[in-house]
Amino acid sequence: MKAEILNAVRGCSPNLQNSIIKSISVDKRSRVVTIRIITDVIFTPQDKARAEGVLRPYVPAYFECVAELIKLTPDEEMIKRKITDIIKTDHIALSALLREGDITVKREENGFSFCIKGVNDVLPDDLCTTVREELKKNFCGEFTGKIEKTEFNPDDYEIPEDEDEPDYDMPVRTFPIEKFSFLEGTEKRTQAIYLADLNLVPSEAVVCGQITDIREQTYINKSNVEKQRFSITLSDGSASAYITYFPRMKTIAKIRALKEGDYIVCWGENSEYRGNLRYTARIIDYGRPPKDFAPQKRASKPVPRYYHVIKPQPFADREQTDIFSDSSLPECLTQNQFVVFDLETTGLNSSPVTGNMDKIIEIAAYKISGGEISESFTSFIDPGVRISDEITNLTGITAEMIKDAPSCDEAMPDFFKFCDGCILVGHNIANFDFKFVDYYCSRVGYILERKIIDTLLLSQELLFLSNYKLNTVAERFGITFNHHRACDDALATAKLFIELLKMKKSLPDFM
Repeated sequence: MKAEILNAVRGCSPNLQNSIIKSISVDKRSRVVTIRIITDVIFTPQDKARAEGVLRPYVPAYFECVAELIKLTPDEEMIKRKITDIIKTDHIALSALLREGDITVKREENGFSFCIKGVNDVLPDDLCTTVREELKKNFCGEFTGKIEKTEFNPDDYEIPEDEDEPDYDMPVRTFPIEKFSFLEGTEKRTQAIYLADLNLVPSEAVVCGQITDIREQTYINKSNVEKQRFSITLSDGSASAYITYFPRMKTIAKIRALKEGDYIVCWGENSEYRGNLRYTARIIDYGRPPKDFAPQKRASKPVPRYYHVIKPQPFADREQTDIFSDSSLPECLTQNQFVVFDLETTGLNSSPVTGNMDKIIEIAAYKISGGEISESFTSFIDPGVRISDEITNLTGITAEMIKDAPSCDEAMPDFFKFCDGCILVGHNIANFDFKFVDYYCSRVGYILERKIIDTLLLSQELLFLSNYKLNTVAERFGITFNHHRACDDALATAKLFIELLKMKKSLPDFM
């Protein structure tokens, strides 16, 4: 059909004989079909009228037909950039070995010729055909090409060594303690660190805040003696923390008298317990943060200069849009960059307050630039704990798959770099996925900007469905995928997000 339409346009005027159809968009509200045509010569209003005349039979009668003519005369550099992009998308191995001067372009009488030099083993036989067909989709004129194959010589290629990031010590924030008084200690404490910065302190720390939960529990120690311990949830306005306290017999009555709403000061130390950070209090006294305490925003480590364990890959979606579907892209989509991501985890606990934060086992993210999905960032993550049979049955992820994967602490700097300057997007992201990456990024000193869009809420605003699960909403737009794998869920969410913004035509409020 598209070839038939293009032939009709080219045949209606000599000025359009080398033209191409760049895009077709439909505004269903105003009932207008716009066909954008690129030509390489000057055109006249009569050419526009002739084009609309030959296009009219292909457009439903209840739609207005508009031909939008654009004159585009590319130069050698423009063609060269496009060839480079094509190779990056379709031939990643070849792209990695391309050097300056391996692609040359020359203007000819009716178009351009090109030459691609490359290593024999990675140059596909159909490369010239692929490049020529892609160029014809984007530019007018004829294109001819050739390839020059060479043998691989390691000395010709400089393999960059891994670069070390500059040292950066994260400052630990503190605040003065007010209304201090002794409960069981003998040393006055005057400064407390933010609970949000506990992960930055390797050992001893003084914390201060309000009790939001306190529970006494009984356990049997190694000597088979029954003992008491207290589990206290403390909040200081910057975060909440789960604190363990083993009381002394002479002060246990005073600790039992503490209740929710009381303010306390704890001196204790951090330790690793089952892969999680645990703070154990040694001494508890009274004290509180300053009145009307407003936590300072924590500064993030600088964006890493390099990717170290997970490197993004170019991505291109070759699916073609139906001629009468609405393919117009609003400025809110084309003028911003987005990272759409999804996680698989060892469980559903996304709050470190309980002392048992679950782990990430797979992360997948896709970057949307200029309204198109352009890069992918995917990896398994070694959680350092056993993956339950329930999670394996749900996701298909096994211990074998993650045994050589990077740890979360290794992966988060790369994820932070991938997200730099982008708005974060996900399905049910606010209640789940963002909490995980926010926590694990901050644990290694990287603070994500909280500019996030939740496609679950956006779907509820724009659609009327029986439920708003990802597979249900995706099915509404004909998007099929393998559910419960981060790589598939993230890609489906990225496609869904583009469709939702095309409907809304503006950015929703950030979460």
